[in-house]
Amino acid sequence: MTIQIDSREKPIATQLIKEHFDKAGVKWFVSKLVVGDYASLDNPRFVIDRKQTLQELCGNVCQQHERFKAELLRANDLGITLLFLCEHSRNVSCLSDVRHWVNPRLRVSPLALSGMELYKRLRTIETKYNTRFLFCDKQHTGQTIIQLLTQSIPEYGIERK
Repeated sequence: MTIQIDSREKPIATQLIKEHFDKAGVKWFVSKLVVGDYASLDNPRFVIDRKQTLQELCGNVCQQHERFKAELLRANDLGITLLFLCEHSRNVSCLSDVRHWVNPRLRVSPLALSGMELYKRLRTIETKYNTRFLFCDKQHTGQTIIQLLTQSIPEYGIERK
């Protein structure tokens, strides 16, 4: 397997991921992707977009909603299945766990989303844009990316268009 890493991914953020790819014998190269951050050359129409935290994902859904929506629409238009992988913590292992997340911005802004509100928005996005939000601990991101890129899409309940 050879994995393409989007050139806009920060090298410091991908260092552990690349090290895991190397240890697993997975070839990789850096080049701009149309959408997302990681794609296998074996199935370039299945792409993973990595988010470092729920806070980043929340910012994408709220403050950067138009850009986020445009990426989802671009993926759908191109027939690309975009899967989101959020490296939050061991405490958030599935989408339903997001309901219990305490957004640190709630202390400074009454407009900040609660975990329950973010959960509802992510569920709506999954349905509307035929995508999934998955979660892992930062220590397992490289392994999870390899696993996701080698599995078939029906395992995530995603329909091919």
